[in-house]
Amino acid sequence: MFMEVITISQLQINEQIRDREVRVVSADGEQLGIMSARDAYKMAQEAELDLVKIAPHAKPPVVKIIDYGKFRYEQSRKEKEARKKQKTVELKEVRLSPNIEANDLNTKVNAARKFIAKGDKVKISLRFRGREMAHVQNSKHILTDFADSLADIAVVEKPPKMEGRCMTMVLGQKR
Repeated sequence: MFMEVITISQLQINEQIRDREVRVVSADGEQLGIMSARDAYKMAQEAELDLVKIAPHAKPPVVKIIDYGKFRYEQSRKEKEARKKQKTVELKEVRLSPNIEANDLNTKVNAARKFIAKGDKVKISLRFRGREMAHVQNSKHILTDFADSLADIAVVEKPPKMEGRCMTMVLGQKR
């Protein structure tokens, strides 16, 4: 079954709740039973709190008697915390050419090593220009050597593949 995520602004409160019957939960989490929405709203007014529809898809819908302002504040704090804990992985690119020398290759390997150590993925692209396109197969070893030199901290996520005039490969951090 598909569960729909409901944001704070989509919640129905007080007079917006038009259901005939609702399951009522008190502010301290105690079940008060099934009653009409009008009666539940009166109970919420007596407690000087709001009636908030928590689970609209349940049968019957679940409403809770709570302070709506405080509830909204708590929900926004939870969402902010969840966003803070997310880690974004960037894709960094290292460009090579088919006639690269060993020292230049080592410099590029060290740059890729730094990116991977930071947790980013690295896309290695080997660019062919002009007559170099005739010797594409002879240059595949450059990418495999690159991956072998980073084998201690990285794994090949996407093997070498020709895309137009470029041969690309993606490396990611070893788990």
